[in-house]
Amino acid sequence: MAPKARTKNPLLPFSIGILLLLSLIAFFATESSYNIISDWSLWVRTYFGYFYLYLGLACVFFLLIIAFSPIGKIKLGKEDAKPEYSLWSWIAMLYSAGMGAGILLRAVQEPIYMQQNPPYASNLAPEILALEFTFYQWGFTAWAFYGLFAMVIAYALFVRKKKTLISETVSNTLPNKKLLYGIDILTILTTIFGLIAAVGLGTTQIKGGINHVFKGDFDLSLTIGLTTIIVIIAAYSAWMGVNKGIKMISKLNIITALSILVFTFVFSDIPLILSNFFSATYHYILDFIPMSLALGSYNPGMNFLSDWTFYYWAFWLAWAPFTGIFIARISKGRTLRQLLLGVLIIPSLGTFFWFAVFGSSAFELVETWGSYNNEFGNVFSSIFVFLENYPFAFMLNMVTLFLLASFLVTSVDSAVFVLSMFTDSGKKNPSKKHRLLWSAIILIATIALLVLGNVKPEIDVLTAVQKLLIITSLPFAFFSIFMARVFLKDILKKK
Repeated sequence: MAPKARTKNPLLPFSIGILLLLSLIAFFATESSYNIISDWSLWVRTYFGYFYLYLGLACVFFLLIIAFSPIGKIKLGKEDAKPEYSLWSWIAMLYSAGMGAGILLRAVQEPIYMQQNPPYASNLAPEILALEFTFYQWGFTAWAFYGLFAMVIAYALFVRKKKTLISETVSNTLPNKKLLYGIDILTILTTIFGLIAAVGLGTTQIKGGINHVFKGDFDLSLTIGLTTIIVIIAAYSAWMGVNKGIKMISKLNIITALSILVFTFVFSDIPLILSNFFSATYHYILDFIPMSLALGSYNPGMNFLSDWTFYYWAFWLAWAPFTGIFIARISKGRTLRQLLLGVLIIPSLGTFFWFAVFGSSAFELVETWGSYNNEFGNVFSSIFVFLENYPFAFMLNMVTLFLLASFLVTSVDSAVFVLSMFTDSGKKNPSKKHRLLWSAIILIATIALLVLGNVKPEIDVLTAVQKLLIITSLPFAFFSIFMARVFLKDILKKK
C-alpha cells in the first residue's frame, strides 16, 4: 500500500498499532490485564446495567415509531430503486451476521438453565417462563440495537451519499476530525475483539463437538487448524465479495440450520412445541415492558441481571456498529420501514421458534430421564448431547459441526468486508488488498489468543475478550443516543 494512501486514511495504521500494543500488554501482563478487564466489565454492568435496559426499550419503541411514521417511507436510494437483494438473501445475510453460531451454542443450554434456575417467581409454568426469558434476551431488543445503527448508516450511505463509516453519521454535527477518527478506531477494535472471541469460542465448540462425537481428546492443535481453515475460507468469501461469496455462504447457513430445525421438530412432540412457542411468544409480548424495565416481580435481582441480561445487552451493543454497517450495506433499495420491520420481526420470530423447538424438546428429555444432572450445562457440548437422543444422531452431529464452521465463516467474511470498508476510505466495495490484510490479522490474532489461553490455563482468555466488549459497549451506548438525535434532527429538517 502506497505511503500516500496510508497518510490519506490513518485508520489502518492507527488501529493496527493500537491492536498490536494491546496484544503485547495482554501477552506480558496477562493476569493483570485479565483482572482489570474483569473489574471494569463488572463496573460497567453494575453502574450502567439499568441504563442499558432503558436504552434497549427506548430503541425498540423509537424504531417502531420511525417505521410506522411517514419517515418510514423514505427509500434507501433512488425513488424507483428496487431492493438490491431478494428478501430471502437479505434475511439470510443479516441473520448470519447478527446471530450466527450463538443460536447453536445456546440452543439447549440456555432454556434448560432458565428452567432449572427461574429468573423470578411466576405463575407461568417453568418451561414457558424459561422460553419467555430466553426470547427476551435474544429478541426485539438485540435486533433493535442492530436496527438503529443499520437505519442511521443506511440513510447516511444511500440518501446523504456519505462514506461507509460510523463517524459519517454525525460528521455534519461533530466536525472535530480527531474525535471522528476515535469513533471509527473504537468501532474497528471492537469488531476485531468481538470477532476474535467469536472465532475462538466457535472453534472451541467445534473441537468439543468432535471430541464428544468421536470420543477423542484432541488438543490445541486441532483448534488452531480449524481456525486456520475457517479464516482461509472466509478470506476467499470476502475476496469474492457480497454477491459471489458472503451471500452464497449465508444462504447455505440458513438452509442447513432450517434442515436441523425441521428434523428436530418432526421427531419431537410437535403439539407441545407449537403450544410452547405461541404461549411463550404471547407472554413475551405481554410482559415486554415490565421485563425490559425489571419492574417489581419481573426483577430477577442484580446478580442474575449482571450475569445474563446486562451482559447480553452490552454484547449486542458492542456488536451493533459492525452488524449495523453490514445490514446497511445490503439494504439498498428498501424503505426504512422495510428495513426496520424486517430487522426487528423476522429474525426475532425465527429465533423464538428455534429456541421453542430445541428448548421444549430438551424439557421433554429431562422429564423422561426423571432427574437432571447438568447434562446440558456445558455450552460447548450441550447441543451434541441433545442430538444423541434423535435418529441418525451421528449424521445430525456432523451436520451441526459443519453448520458451526459455516456460521463462523460468515461472521468472519462479513467482518472482514466491514473492516475493509472502514480502512479503505469508507468505500462500499473495498480493495481486495484490505480484505486479505484483515483476514491475515484476524487469523494471527485469534491463534495468538488461543495459544495464550493454552499457555496460561489459569486465566480464561476467551472470556476476558468477551468482557472487553462489555467495556467498549459503554461509549457506543452513549453514542447511539447522540447518533439517533442527529438522525432525527436531519430527517425533520428536510420534511
